[in-house]
Amino acid sequence: KFLPIFFLPENSDLCDLCGMSADGHPSNPGPAVDVPEACPGGPGSELAGKAAACEGCPNKDICASSQPKGPDPDGPLIERRMKLVKHKILVLSGKGGVGKSTVSAQLSYALAADEDSQVGLMDVDICGPSIPKIMGLEGENVHRSSSGWSPVFVEDNLGVMSVGFLLASPTDAIIWRGPKKNGLIKQFLKDVEWGETDYLVVDTPPGTSDEHLSLVQYLDIGGKIDGAVIVTTPQEVSLMDVRKEINFCRKVGVNIIGVIENMSGFVCPKCDKCSTIFAPSTGGAKAMCENMDIPFLGSIPIDPRIGKACDEGKSFVEEVPESPATKAYIDITTRIREIVAKN
Repeated sequence: KFLPIFFLPENSDLCDLCGMSADGHPSNPGPAVDVPEACPGGPGSELAGKAAACEGCPNKDICASSQPKGPDPDGPLIERRMKLVKHKILVLSGKGGVGKSTVSAQLSYALAADEDSQVGLMDVDICGPSIPKIMGLEGENVHRSSSGWSPVFVEDNLGVMSVGFLLASPTDAIIWRGPKKNGLIKQFLKDVEWGETDYLVVDTPPGTSDEHLSLVQYLDIGGKIDGAVIVTTPQEVSLMDVRKEINFCRKVGVNIIGVIENMSGFVCPKCDKCSTIFAPSTGGAKAMCENMDIPFLGSIPIDPRIGKACDEGKSFVEEVPESPATKAYIDITTRIREIVAKN
């Protein structure tokens, strides 16, 4: 089944998408429309965009077109591929610029440090695919065969797939609407020959949009998603968007593995002492996790050598094993292994 595109908030008479209120008057200027307490476009409704109450709503066509037209013909292909993946981990962030792709890459490196584990890193940050650069794979091409697309391998047990491999130039802009983005995500899941994989780490774009809904919808076909790792920085301007990401996960039924506080202090590369750069004015990620009753996975300090490793396409955890940031990455990876092993 397709996931609904929007939701009716708890204890609210307003529809998130159309902004109509239950008393029949829109919350924004426009013609009055009879709107029931629960918008007919709510979760699971077959009347989305079709009920009399939908007349006049600017999103009528969107709601109607989002309804399933029958079983997805690609479902069996996705199921066959994803059933070979033991653990599927989404890496999310409410806001861009918090180091989500860096965390995705270093988490993948740390998981692949166990030579007995087969790891895949799938980059679906379609408009900003930085994973090829971070993993040292710029200029690589995807090999296509009768069995599907082969991931590009960094190591024998670490494969990567990104839209960046499909571009003629790393400076090419991807100017796509939602349906085309969703089509590429589906192609990555049904056509890429991930094989028997222990961990599939999915680097997502910031926010809660089409790509996230499609991922949850398609990944669920091949079995349960283990959960989401949410990346934030300590300041409230980041945490306020992370709370939305947490609520998104709860609404679509994605387990939250935990939250990582990135850029939590600055580690001097000379003396390894840590100084606070982004002050946690509201207590930081740890306090937020306690308030929202979700796991706090740990804090990763800023280390200039992380940026250097990413620019050079190297594994920071291997290049700088003595850094406090490396210890944080390894400790967080160990926690994630333990949590998903219980699923």
